[in-house]
Amino acid sequence: MPNSSPAQPTHLPFPAASLPPGPSSLGALFWAFNALALQGFGGVLAIAQRELVDKKQWLTPAQFVEDWAVAQVLPGPNVVNLSLMIGDRYFGVRGGMVALAGMLSFPMVIVLILAALFSGVSDSVAVQGALRGMGAVAAGMIVATGLRLLSALKGNVLGSAVCYGLAVVTFVAIALLRLPLIWVLLSLGGLGALWAYRQLGRLEKGAP
Repeated sequence: MPNSSPAQPTHLPFPAASLPPGPSSLGALFWAFNALALQGFGGVLAIAQRELVDKKQWLTPAQFVEDWAVAQVLPGPNVVNLSLMIGDRYFGVRGGMVALAGMLSFPMVIVLILAALFSGVSDSVAVQGALRGMGAVAAGMIVATGLRLLSALKGNVLGSAVCYGLAVVTFVAIALLRLPLIWVLLSLGGLGALWAYRQLGRLEKGAP
């Protein structure tokens, strides 16, 4: 994968000065998302947070929460959207395509091989039990990552009380009431966006 210096990020949702150093080259971007994808068996959120925030330090926890929120609202797989956003931020369209290639190339080959092997043992009780166990572990990873990211909401423009309130209402709406995700996103997400817009306006008026 050819090397290239990162472009100056533009149109960021946060000040450019606060953005941590990103990938040093297109090759680093490719292999980072390739490693992320190869580890993401059922718990991509947990792996993405650990790789991009803790290990690579390409994003702060608050920036990861903001980017992940946008990636989750957009159509398509969340982590694929995230890879496109981060690649484009540092290297433009080339970076987005390289990050996407890192996400999909080797994992796609592995999935095709596993699908061919699984077709012969899919009716096995042992295999079905193992898959159920893996599902429980993946759910635990997602919950653990969500709890770790709660601290990033302390400095959110919405305010801690509103952030936690929206999180609780969203959990109730999806996990308990089983409301369609699209309506939860449109209603609660829209309310959150309007409140953030109001708060940003107040901060701008109060700025010197």
